[in-house]
Amino acid sequence: MSDLPSIADRFEIEALRGEFTDAGMMRDYDRFASLFAQDGIWRIPDASVKFVGREEIRAGIERLQGVWEYFVQTVHPGTIQLGGATAVGRAYVSEFGRMRDGSSHLNYSVYHDRYQRTPDGWKFAERAYEVRYLDTTPLAGSVPRPPVRPTSASPDA
Repeated sequence: MSDLPSIADRFEIEALRGEFTDAGMMRDYDRFASLFAQDGIWRIPDASVKFVGREEIRAGIERLQGVWEYFVQTVHPGTIQLGGATAVGRAYVSEFGRMRDGSSHLNYSVYHDRYQRTPDGWKFAERAYEVRYLDTTPLAGSVPRPPVRPTSASPDA
């Protein structure tokens, strides 16, 4: 692992995984879909979800995010095993949120990944989500409301 090309590959794959979480949290659906190979697959077996190709993935993430009042996901580095122009890996996930129907969701999960080097860099060939722990106890917190900002006419401005 001490050779520069494999270090660069690992760095790029970690950046890809970070972009995935950021794009989902920021509801940037076009960027989210662009992280997959053209024929990439995103699966969530526990929810009977499978999207194939960027168009399905883009429509799928928008539809799935639409049911959440708020959603927070953090991802922790796992493993990466390089194999030339492909790689496999895992990343560990903690996420919680409240759905628009009032139900809550807290889970700890694992992403099982296959990566593919493309002319545009590393992409997900497949990303499968495995829930390891699920808690549907109502969350006690809420979404903070934006603070009231003083106007320019205010003496505090």
